[in-house]
Amino acid sequence: MSARRGNKPEFTEAERRILRIAQADLPDSATPYADMAQAAGVTEAEVLALLARLKDSGAIRRFGATLRHQKAGYGANAMVAWYVDDEDMARVGEYMASRREISHCYQRINCLDWPYNLYTMVHAPSPEECRRIVDELVRESGIDDYAMLLSRKELKKTSMEYF
Repeated sequence: MSARRGNKPEFTEAERRILRIAQADLPDSATPYADMAQAAGVTEAEVLALLARLKDSGAIRRFGATLRHQKAGYGANAMVAWYVDDEDMARVGEYMASRREISHCYQRINCLDWPYNLYTMVHAPSPEECRRIVDELVRESGIDDYAMLLSRKELKKTSMEYF
């Protein structure tokens, strides 16, 4: 990574090649980083150094595999929008984020006639199990003002491509 313009890092062309590969599926091999390096025309050390710098800088939180929940037996999911008082947001957000059934947890600004300001994505084997988990979340968090939106069909699921 070279000098920054504002808060946006500038990447060399070699780093961009690495990142194009890194944002896709990892090679299915015993040496994925070496394979990435070969495809990018760099050394494995350069791949590892770039990923470590990005993690250390906070540009990425982690680098690893993504579980395809439907293929792992989690055929149902629900976005649950919760209304949480601002003074209780830290406690409830931390609790929701700690639950293994929840993959995403975001605080958002509520608006108009939609009062909800905390959003979670709950995954389970069935819609009934999603409902059971939400009932448990209500009991354990004390938050009972929510809207549960069960997914009907996945229309798109891809990782972002930045380079």
